Amino acid sequence: MPLEGTSRPALTAPLSERAPQGASAAQIAAALGSMAIEIDAALTPIIGPRGVMALWQRSLHLTAAAHPWLAALDLLLLAKAVGQRDAGDAAAAVNALLRAFHELLASLIGESLTERLLRTVWSPSLALPTSGLPAQDPTP
Repeated sequence: MPLEGTSRPALTAPLSERAPQGASAAQIAAALGSMAIEIDAALTPIIGPRGVMALWQRSLHLTAAAHPWLAALDLLLLAKAVGQRDAGDAAAAVNALLRAFHELLASLIGESLTERLLRTVWSPSLALPTSGLPAQDPTP
């Protein structure tokens, strides 16, 4: 079950950088679509496409408790259904879905690895420029 009063600012509104306050339902749906593609790209090499799909399905199931209109949705129709909702309802449901996904993944692989894998998805402004060199751990 998603954690409700999380104190982590990055998780209070995962859509905040991609669909700012006042965004339309269509903009929210587009933001969800682009985030889903990026999440898939980040996680598929590690847990495979079926693993990513299972995380989305479980997250959707958990989120449907607070947003019942999500219960009957197929994942392939999610963005379309979000785009047809009231913008406030769409934003609340998508933020809850993304938090559930993040928290579910963190419960499986740990918070630190989840943050590393999803950092640029949650906060595109945090994307580090790549120099072409592999990252190295700092020496102790």
